[in-house]
Amino acid sequence: MAAEEFSLPLRVYIEDTDAGGIVYYVNYLKYMERARTEYMRSLGYGKDYIFNHDLMFVVRDAAIRYLAPAQLDDELQASARITALGGASIVFAQTVRRAGQVLASGELTIACVDRNGVRPRRIPGDMRSRLAPAQ
Repeated sequence: MAAEEFSLPLRVYIEDTDAGGIVYYVNYLKYMERARTEYMRSLGYGKDYIFNHDLMFVVRDAAIRYLAPAQLDDELQASARITALGGASIVFAQTVRRAGQVLASGELTIACVDRNGVRPRRIPGDMRSRLAPAQ
């Protein structure tokens, strides 16, 4: 089962911030993307698996709540946890934290699509069984 929370350590660099040294809002989505990517890689679903099965995962929906700002040089943790698994989609609960404080939280729905036609397709069976959240 893949229902556990995966956490990825990150640091805020100058390129992540605005002129005031505050993380630009869109970068929280990038941090969440990295956490999802590394989570899937840790389960054996890196780019080789994805490409060999002619599929891609694309963001279908994103709802993000910004609670507090991260700043230049902060140490962050971006997390990803699967909360629902459909035939062709995965719903992730995600957070970005600093020292345990939630700075941003979100729910992202990721759709599985055929790499060539970019049309929805079922998540492969072996992947589905490994990703299924605890019921």
